[in-house]
Amino acid sequence: MMILRDAIAKDVEDILDIMNDAILHTTSIYDYNERSINYINEWWANKKKGLLPVIVCEIEGKVVAYGSFGIFRHWEAYKFSVEHSVYVNPNYQRLGIGKEILKSLISLAKNKGYHTMIGGIDSLNTQSLELHKKFGFVEVGKIKEVGYKFEKWLDLVFMQLIL
Repeated sequence: MMILRDAIAKDVEDILDIMNDAILHTTSIYDYNERSINYINEWWANKKKGLLPVIVCEIEGKVVAYGSFGIFRHWEAYKFSVEHSVYVNPNYQRLGIGKEILKSLISLAKNKGYHTMIGGIDSLNTQSLELHKKFGFVEVGKIKEVGYKFEKWLDLVFMQLIL
């Protein structure tokens, strides 16, 4: 059974494992090197300090996915715009977990009074692009060849939902 809940401190190592898998094996995160326990602890502390959500999906006692959002850019006028992320352990993809986390993040953003939600998605990640369209996100821009990973140039698509 799938349980969505707010993350707690003991979840950060599982979140780190999911994050590092995405870094090493996908173009979901435009980074090359695994992140450290110090990185994830600082990330967690910043989420808590900023009152920003971190949601996990637990199946049979194991954290298999997480999602969060943060302020889109850190200048004051952007304070009503958030950028979100959703990552699912590859062994648990295509089970609707990402959809449920995204639905929860949208609801949380609305309830917290944010105006818009933005996702930056690799242009080849058609599954994520289609999922976002189902929730009403629209493509608002594409930055061509902005990232380089796995010996190829990557295009980043920005999708936006007015809340």
